[in-house]
Amino acid sequence: MHFHKFEKIWLIFGIISLIVFLSIVGVTAFSHDHHPSGGMDTIDPEKIEQTAPFDNPGVTQIDDDTYQVAIVAMAFGYTAPELRVPAGKEIIFKVTSKDVVHSFTIDDTKVNMMVVPGQITTRAYTFEKPGKYLILCNEYCGTGHHFMFTEIEVY
Repeated sequence: MHFHKFEKIWLIFGIISLIVFLSIVGVTAFSHDHHPSGGMDTIDPEKIEQTAPFDNPGVTQIDDDTYQVAIVAMAFGYTAPELRVPAGKEIIFKVTSKDVVHSFTIDDTKVNMMVVPGQITTRAYTFEKPGKYLILCNEYCGTGHHFMFTEIEVY
């Protein structure tokens, strides 16, 4: 098969551009410690209330510098009692869903997770500044979606 000189130039230019683009994306993802949130932990959506840590949702202190926040997303709300965590400590969020796909987004932070029924999504974050942060769902989950929010207080 014979390629014209300009076809070869554009083909080489396209392949080099693709390699450069993928290299930049890969290097920046690894250098900034980007990774998919969550893990491969699964849960039976029918037995969430009997499965730890979702049988007692809320804030739990694991050690002096680490806290765990367990939250269940469901139709138009999050099951979470008053959420209060200290600033400067690692907060591990564990979130799951009972019914449909939701999202768990904390405004003004880098916490943004998809919440899928049957999966436990995990993300660690350290709040630097005290204040109240809005938690909301960015995944349309039905007609009452706009009512799906809560707050976390950082002291």
